[in-house]
Amino acid sequence: MKKIGLLSDTHGFIDEKILDFFMDCDEVWHAGDIGNIETSNKLALYKPLKAVYGNIDGYEVRIAHPKYQRIICEEVRVLITHIGGYPGKYEKEISELLKNETFDLFISGHSHILKVIFDKKYNLLHINPGAAGKIGLHKKQTAIRFVIDGKNIKDLEIWEKDRI
Repeated sequence: MKKIGLLSDTHGFIDEKILDFFMDCDEVWHAGDIGNIETSNKLALYKPLKAVYGNIDGYEVRIAHPKYQRIICEEVRVLITHIGGYPGKYEKEISELLKNETFDLFISGHSHILKVIFDKKYNLLHINPGAAGKIGLHKKQTAIRFVIDGKNIKDLEIWEKDRI
């Protein structure tokens, strides 16, 4: 069993309350737009980090993190990228990946809109954790934690805070 802390779109800012929310997590996963290598390093020192780069990330972040993360966590096959869309409106590249590979969980960021949707077509759970940072049109900062236990994705909890 693994407890995962999931966030996206930090844009160089990590709220200490998110770290408190992730305290009992085994790993942190970041779905891109990290913002800078210092933010990536801070998360990696806090917990084991699996991350992807986003469209605003510069050279250092892109060297440290790939565009796609393919993870097997417990018995769950996971795909993480930054710009991916969501069920029924996936980006073209993601549609091709989902047609050719099997995943149980697809995670993306970019939209700054928290979404958790089961995709019947690909038989997978899609999660977008929204935006944890302070830059963008969103009014709430958000993050998610959940448990992967064998093949089960469960105990999903949302953290949110009014953006100041």
